[in-house]
Amino acid sequence: SISYIQRESFRHPQDDKRNMNHFCKALEIILDFGVNIEMEVSIIIPAFNEADTIGNLIKRLKELYPDFEIIVVDDGSEDNTARVAYDSGAIVYSHPYNIGNGAAIKTGIRLASGKVLVFMDADGQHEPAEIKRLIEYIDRFDMVVGVRDKMKAHTSFIRSLGNKFYNWLASYVTNFKVEDLTSGFRVIREDVAKNFLYLLPNTFSYPTTLTMCVLRSGRSLKYVPIKMGKRVKGKSKINLFKDGIRFFLIILKICTLYSPLKIFLPISLFFFLTGLGYYLYTFISWGRFTNMSALLFTTSIIIFMMGLVSEQISQMRFERSEGGNKFM
Repeated sequence: SISYIQRESFRHPQDDKRNMNHFCKALEIILDFGVNIEMEVSIIIPAFNEADTIGNLIKRLKELYPDFEIIVVDDGSEDNTARVAYDSGAIVYSHPYNIGNGAAIKTGIRLASGKVLVFMDADGQHEPAEIKRLIEYIDRFDMVVGVRDKMKAHTSFIRSLGNKFYNWLASYVTNFKVEDLTSGFRVIREDVAKNFLYLLPNTFSYPTTLTMCVLRSGRSLKYVPIKMGKRVKGKSKINLFKDGIRFFLIILKICTLYSPLKIFLPISLFFFLTGLGYYLYTFISWGRFTNMSALLFTTSIIIFMMGLVSEQISQMRFERSEGGNKFM
């Protein structure tokens, strides 16, 4: 099989496009035969004022994964986070000012040389030993996400309740059981991450966006239970109210990008049922069909037609974006 792969992959080096097609075919054959391929892995760690924890985290990663690329993106820290990370052996890139957690992740994606990317926090809550468990599944899935233990997660009751609501809403939008929408501990293929780079926000909402994009674009996702440690120092920088609204808007945004009828249809149905109920009330009370009922019915039809048009536009946009990259 190997001789066939070599022959088919490099038969026409002068034709780049055909050569790439043969290479992808060869890669599929390699995977089918279970040939061991050494993966290039990059660990991306966004950090903001994490000087007390980043050093020990990098040293632990170096011990467990000496061949992995470790990139720390210092998001305008006011302490010596960047210096500690550099002295510990990481590749460090510093933003001139605080842009956001998502912006740091996007910078790390652009800098990474690995074909497999690992995202984790710098606060010490993500256990480095769990990376190995997540990577085990990346040969079969496009993205693998660590699921936090709900009983042991160090979050407030209100935040846990909000996470349950967002998990439910995301599950409805994607037709897939979303177990942990906001987990920042994940492994993803480099080509998939770069495909959605332009959609990722600069804030803490990037895990939500990435999960929604992967699922709605028809790619595969695997959830793996992980152990979470306590935050070593400080507190979470997520604002419950502001970031909660942002998470909700991002879910609606991704839904309208990939499946608009999931939003338009329920709203249209609401106006239709409201109009029907009001019509029955006015017909029984006064024996007539009112202008308000007509307005509600008309609104329902207009919203439904807008949903159909949006669905067609979404499909055209998706086909155009995917058409030039068959193997992403």
